[in-house]
Amino acid sequence: MDHYSQLKTVSPTVSRETAERLIAFEQLFIKWNASINLASPSTIAELWQRHIMDSAQLYELVLSRKADAKNWLDLGSGGGFPGIVLGCMMKENSGSRIILVESVVKKAAFLRTATGNLDIPVEVYAERIESLWERVSTPDIITARALASLKKLFSLTEPWMKNGAVAFFQKGRDYQREIDETLDEWDYDLVKHVSAVDDNSVILEISNLRKKAINPVLSTDSEQKAAGRQ
Repeated sequence: MDHYSQLKTVSPTVSRETAERLIAFEQLFIKWNASINLASPSTIAELWQRHIMDSAQLYELVLSRKADAKNWLDLGSGGGFPGIVLGCMMKENSGSRIILVESVVKKAAFLRTATGNLDIPVEVYAERIESLWERVSTPDIITARALASLKKLFSLTEPWMKNGAVAFFQKGRDYQREIDETLDEWDYDLVKHVSAVDDNSVILEISNLRKKAINPVLSTDSEQKAAGRQ
């Protein structure tokens, strides 16, 4: 099965032009990876399936859940997964754009090169996520892949998510433990989508994120009086 046919298994409406753009990205990635180690050399043989298709599946999934999504934010974009892939997918969707955040300067340089070469609606910030909380307006969609634990992702994205952003986080087989680790601190709505590429992976759709209310411990009258005498 050729690349275009494979791509259509996870994104049935994808155009041949988009597939060609993703193939060009694959070639550019392999070229740069020899110099700056964007991904482990052992995964390059599976680059299309393991990284590009895994990222591409997000686009139609998100639009099936939030059809009016235009402004996207991808955190910890690394070698462009899923950010550059999503940029390629939305090229033909007028008015859509995605911001990529990658603090490693060499990787950010690659992302900018890919953006220019592919002529896609992408903007790259070579900064830490926290520095953008007040400078990047609330997006419709936030994505992240292989960046941090779910608990850490909540801390990084809360300033946007409390204003209505919806997150789609790609997670591996240990996702349930990560969910459990958030439950003492966070409330949120969760929809689990099984990956179309890897049965052991999921895409966690998170909305209405909010910190749990902290209930004060009320002491008895006798305890208050005792404390006042100390």
